[in-house]
Amino acid sequence: MLKITNKEFEQLAAYIKANYGINLKEEKKALVTGRLYNVLIQNNFTSFSEYYEYILLDKTGEAAATLINKITTNHTFFMREADHFSYFRDKVLTYLRSVLKDKDLRIWSAGCSTGEEPYALAMIIDEFFGKEKNYWDSKILATDISSKVLETATKAIYSNEEIAALPSNWKLNYFKKNGDKDSVLIDKIRNEVIYRKFNLMDEVFPFKRKFHGIFCRNVMIYFDAQTKRKLVNKFYDLTERGGYLFIGHSESLIREDTRYKYVMPAVYRKE
Repeated sequence: MLKITNKEFEQLAAYIKANYGINLKEEKKALVTGRLYNVLIQNNFTSFSEYYEYILLDKTGEAAATLINKITTNHTFFMREADHFSYFRDKVLTYLRSVLKDKDLRIWSAGCSTGEEPYALAMIIDEFFGKEKNYWDSKILATDISSKVLETATKAIYSNEEIAALPSNWKLNYFKKNGDKDSVLIDKIRNEVIYRKFNLMDEVFPFKRKFHGIFCRNVMIYFDAQTKRKLVNKFYDLTERGGYLFIGHSESLIREDTRYKYVMPAVYRKE
């Protein structure tokens, strides 16, 4: 089996951090080797140095896209950290319904993976507003760095096992059978989510309007403190006054480093 030297790992790790913000530590060497092994074999590379040169020389972007698809974990499931969704429904939407006179609700799922988070938010919004929903523009922007997970997300097909824990009325109203083992979201919900490939390390965030809610959960655990601080500052500037930032429960913000106000574990607000 091809092995990665310390120098080769350091080269790849530096490239990944510089371009994607992901901080790969020494203990991840075996993981990197395992996930990239087949890529090297399929392309007849004899070393990780050769593979690294190939990435640098490839002008199509396909080599880099394959690299990031392999490296990122993208582990998620419906209603992960469920108290966030309850708070979003009971507190955030209740507040926004009372203050948004133009009925223009803007939510961003940053690091959306295979779509479970933005689709759950879309179902919550649909259920919350009920008959009022037709009067609201509430499309959700969902972005990820991985083209592979975005492709899965846009299909909106999930196994019956994956949706088993969802509320019964959601399964009845928002899904339809897709064969014996899978279900697919109805177009009404699928059309509420706009998927785009986006790198959170880009210097310029091309969004014309600010968001009332940003979900970036279990993404920044892969970033070092400086990268995280810079990104959170960008999120703050892109958050409407009174808007919220949701991060993962395994993450936290240093209060001295952020202008957001702490609300509850992993929930912050721009006042």
